[in-house]
Amino acid sequence: MDRRTLRAETLLVLALSLGASAVSALISFIGSVTRSGALKHQAATLNPSHAPGRPWLDLAWQLFGIATALVPVFLVAHLLLREGPGLRVIGFDRSRPGSDLGRGAAVAAAIGGTGLFFYLAARAAGANLTVVPESLPGVWWKIPVLIASAVQNAVLEEVVVVGYQQRRLGQLGWTPTAALVASALLRGSYHLYQGIGGLIGNMAMGVVFILLYRRWGRVGPLVAAHALIDVVAFVGYALLAGKVGWLPTA
Repeated sequence: MDRRTLRAETLLVLALSLGASAVSALISFIGSVTRSGALKHQAATLNPSHAPGRPWLDLAWQLFGIATALVPVFLVAHLLLREGPGLRVIGFDRSRPGSDLGRGAAVAAAIGGTGLFFYLAARAAGANLTVVPESLPGVWWKIPVLIASAVQNAVLEEVVVVGYQQRRLGQLGWTPTAALVASALLRGSYHLYQGIGGLIGNMAMGVVFILLYRRWGRVGPLVAAHALIDVVAFVGYALLAGKVGWLPTA
């Protein structure tokens, strides 16, 4: 494909996925900073209930949201398949499950604790909202839905922001440094709804993930790492909120 087609395709994929999320996050952040009260006294809820008091309807909405959020991933798979190798070209396949999971677990262990410390510090400094990972009802499907949501986040972000975007920017002639900066800025921007801490922390994570992707040539370990970080955050909050003093709640 010519450069004009590649550029248009990339912009459309982002507009349908995390680029749109970045605009939404910016609008949300503007609303937060212009609202009375400090940021740390406001809440950003990641997995809210969509039908309080109606658990079956709520479950239907949760599953619908998870499924539709993955549509851009299937679009990317389709676009890459036109080139021949499909998602294998970015290392998102089942060829190395043990290696991907092992590397992902190591990355999650290194980044997870650092990220939590940075979030607590940013919130204490008044640069971040209180992040509420979940507000689902205490029903049987709560933990499975939180795990599914974590996996969905990981697959969407790493396939689109790392694998697909890096491949397309390289084909468009971007330098490695420019492509890295673009990816880090995008990852940080769609977390801006959490505050400045969310922006900076996720930009730093974006830089690390791009460097690891270039070293390993695979998105698989990054999906595993991201999923593990989010599972611990979502399920951990569900189990510990209100029971430990160091964990902020809304």
